[in-house]
Amino acid sequence: MYAKRLTAALILATSAASAGSITPRDGWAVHETSKPYAQLIDDVKAAAKAEGLGVVTQAGPTQAAAARGITIPGNRVIGLFNNDFAVKILALSTAAMIEAPVRMYVTEEADGSATLSYKLPTHVLAPYAEEGGAGLAALAGQLDRRFALIAERAQK
Repeated sequence: MYAKRLTAALILATSAASAGSITPRDGWAVHETSKPYAQLIDDVKAAAKAEGLGVVTQAGPTQAAAARGITIPGNRVIGLFNNDFAVKILALSTAAMIEAPVRMYVTEEADGSATLSYKLPTHVLAPYAEEGGAGLAALAGQLDRRFALIAERAQK
């Protein structure tokens, strides 16, 4: 039993280590930085506040894995939103609120630097376009601009 668990843990650790960096893909923004992982997390939070969005959620497996004796690169998902957007989106599409908060993802690279990536809010909210109409598209566009500004600030 112990050997099976050890083998499974090694396979998972090897898979996580070899999964590689976030690469550009449809509907995503990916920003490689020279900043250390922890600094980029702090800078994303500060930039979100400066752009009027709050940190609603945070999650990442790095510390929990370390507590289990497994070392994986740092990664943190940071959910950003505010009540103004929530109220306006709810008026257009109750279903679209399942996507709130919209998330940014900070990942640690092998050289100690970090990458900031996120799905564009217009991409995240696209499935609700028919229901939410032009109003939802406009709000998604506003969120796109805020997320781009957060990324720009956080990279400085």
